[in-house]
Amino acid sequence: MLRSVRKGEELPVERLRYFLYEQGLITSTSGEIEVRQYSNGFSNLTYLLRINRDEFVLRRPPRGAVKRGHDMNREYRVLSRLHEVFSKAPKAFIYCEDQNLIGAPFYLMAKVEGIILTAQEAVRRKIPPNEFSTIADRWLKTLVELHQVDFEKIGLADLGKPQGYVDRQVRNWGKQYINAATEDIHEADKLIAWMTEHQPTEYGTSLIHNDYKYDNVVFTDDTWQDIRAVLDWEMCTLGDPLMDLGTSLAYWFTSADGEYIVEGLPSPTLMPGNPPRSELVKKYASLTGRPVDHLVFYYVFGLFKIAVIVQQIYYRYHKRLTTDPRFAQLNVATRQFCRMGWQAVQKQRVEDL
Repeated sequence: MLRSVRKGEELPVERLRYFLYEQGLITSTSGEIEVRQYSNGFSNLTYLLRINRDEFVLRRPPRGAVKRGHDMNREYRVLSRLHEVFSKAPKAFIYCEDQNLIGAPFYLMAKVEGIILTAQEAVRRKIPPNEFSTIADRWLKTLVELHQVDFEKIGLADLGKPQGYVDRQVRNWGKQYINAATEDIHEADKLIAWMTEHQPTEYGTSLIHNDYKYDNVVFTDDTWQDIRAVLDWEMCTLGDPLMDLGTSLAYWFTSADGEYIVEGLPSPTLMPGNPPRSELVKKYASLTGRPVDHLVFYYVFGLFKIAVIVQQIYYRYHKRLTTDPRFAQLNVATRQFCRMGWQAVQKQRVEDL
């Protein structure tokens, strides 16, 4: 959703105007620039720029963020190459490394019209249960389509290091959690140890989005037959596609996940008509022709990764690097995701925890 720019996250409008003109993205320096901010999303800051009839989306890192996970040049490069073969990757126009312009590196991409299915949007539209089967089907097929992209053909073979990917992810996310910790969560320590011991050693390689969920796709219209774009490519890399699926399953909240999830983390997946996580797994296996082995590991890793992401955001709030009130209780979310992960380990399943 678009809103006024949050205090402390303003953009230097006049400098941007001349930058757009110098880069040939607009033909005149006259006309007012309207700047609005997208309110959904907790990571990179995203703005809509309107000048005359032209519209651009600007993406930049949040204040106080480290480059890992917020590399604008990398995200720009992914979109520039991927758009050639995967039309659901938005068109990227230009990357700017000069931090003197707005205070951080940024890039500009095309604005995509359509429906972003946030919890608020789903409630507003009163989507009936029977339509969610279509929504979930298109959403999952788009993930499979991404995993089938020939990344070597579009020059992204050096985007990541597939060999040893799973082991590095377990180690790196464990370290990131420790560096961002603001309290002791015993389940987090147990999960790190369990994932280290139970990780798969053989797996496939594909482009993976790493943050694929309902509110990161744009549906063309409310027939739900087509997805026009996939958003938020900041964590895209080469790796095990089942790690991607596991993260998506972790975001696939259900009413059985507990009161905190249902009340505190609203999601369209909580609404009646959405398939259970186990059904998504079966369909993914059918569409790809590959079995989904080590399912509990992939789901648990997804939960832990989300726990770390929200903890890192809370850490910035805790250190007063941001005053966004949405971040004030994210430490509670970290605890909940770690507890869900440990319950999944103990019960060896991904549902009814």
